[in-house]
Amino acid sequence: MTSVFDPGSAPVVKAVDGETIDCDIVIIGSGMGGSTLANAIRDSGARVLVVERGDFLPREPANWSPAEVFQRLRYKNAEKWYDGTTGRAFGPGVHYYVGGNTKVYGACLPRFRAQDFQEIKHHGGISPAWPVSYADMEPFYGEAERMYQVHGEAGDDPTEPPRTTDFPFPALEHEPAIAALADAMTAQGLHPFRMPAGVDVRPGGACIRSRTCDGFPCPRGAKNDAETRGIQPALQSPTVRLLTRTVVERLNTSADGRRVTEAVARRDGSPVLIKASRFVVAGGAANSAVLLLKSVSDRHPNGLANSSGLVGRNYMVHNSTFFLGVDPRRRNTVSFQKTLGLNDWYLAGPDNPYPLGNLQMLGKIQGPMIKAARPWVPMPVLTYMTNHSIDIYLTTEDLPDPDNRVVVGNDGRITVHWKPNNLVPHRELIRRVARVVRRAGYPLIFTERMGIETNSHQCGTAVMGADPRRSVLDPTCRAHDVDNLWVVDSACFPSSTALNPALTIAANALRVAAVSGLTR
Repeated sequence: MTSVFDPGSAPVVKAVDGETIDCDIVIIGSGMGGSTLANAIRDSGARVLVVERGDFLPREPANWSPAEVFQRLRYKNAEKWYDGTTGRAFGPGVHYYVGGNTKVYGACLPRFRAQDFQEIKHHGGISPAWPVSYADMEPFYGEAERMYQVHGEAGDDPTEPPRTTDFPFPALEHEPAIAALADAMTAQGLHPFRMPAGVDVRPGGACIRSRTCDGFPCPRGAKNDAETRGIQPALQSPTVRLLTRTVVERLNTSADGRRVTEAVARRDGSPVLIKASRFVVAGGAANSAVLLLKSVSDRHPNGLANSSGLVGRNYMVHNSTFFLGVDPRRRNTVSFQKTLGLNDWYLAGPDNPYPLGNLQMLGKIQGPMIKAARPWVPMPVLTYMTNHSIDIYLTTEDLPDPDNRVVVGNDGRITVHWKPNNLVPHRELIRRVARVVRRAGYPLIFTERMGIETNSHQCGTAVMGADPRRSVLDPTCRAHDVDNLWVVDSACFPSSTALNPALTIAANALRVAAVSGLTR
């Protein structure tokens, strides 16, 4: 007997007889794409099964322990991946839990800019146009903001695209240290704004604006993530079920290769066969590509849905840098730091002929959070430095390159080939931000550019497009080669932009539910 879990207010076991499960729609992965889609189709009448390789992340005191989360890596439960350049193993920034990476995300939920859906010239090359426009996505952005209860202020950011609906909740106000930084930026002629945030700050809400939010699980369930706002509401429907601790190993097809007939999986080491009429892959850009590449058959000798040869290729993760400005004379007592953003150089302008990228605050950095990266620095020094720092995250667009790719060996070993590109504007972004932060009163600057293991913003491994020769999916995210297969995570993104992808993943899943015919 196999068990299907519906957490509701407490875990409830639903029994499924035998080792074969039948449903109408199976969604493989419960991250932002899979959970949002399940919620969107919960009232369709279709029998929906969400399959998650992990379990529920436990709510416990260790959720808020910097030492447990960042030094002992208590919640990093992914297998090792391998760097295709060096051959070394690394721990990827992916988390196998119900809710996926959103269980530890910073809940920063911006819309992409309207220009991000168009072709853009960058210093390092071309960011391609999407097969859908911002106008196509706009109503679903509003729906996603309501689902994930986003706080924001329309018009706060001068680069914000047009919107037909307001934010469901007001923007989070800055604490004093961040308000002073925003004032200093404004005095320098810049336009800081309050970043859209998905946390439960409202009358009766669970969020207490803890400094252990960004990068941490939330024991209060106060982060509006794919579990709390996606899968939990979906499971209130009698036709939606969740199967945890189950790894899908391959997808089998009909004799002509045009339809997926079953998912071959293992739950706690025991075989499970899942039969459905429609299949949705939403395991994250790398793992979704790996599943397709492993699903080899006579009709699909190079992997499922891979007649273009693009499955696994064009892997993108952002060029990103952790940036600390330190003033040894004053202590930063902020709790919830991640409220400020700056997009003055996001698009090309008079003083930057090419886009540079986005600035947003990190959650408050603490000594144990950087000890692993700087093991030779005494902890008292790290604690003093982070007690006197403001902490910033800088992102510049990583451009699609077919040689940047995810591959999987016969033994299941996942190898990532990734050579960063478009780095000149990233270095310029760092230089400009350093000047701004010094003028704001932080004379000491420390930076660390993120490497191959920082891949929580991964995308691009099964891109959507109109031409089957140049894309894996059609504009509704259905595979060109397979009639009943969709991919609804960030694998479908033709470009990475320079903003957090979570809200766009959710909006696109809602769009797919509405326009693809998935439930018919």
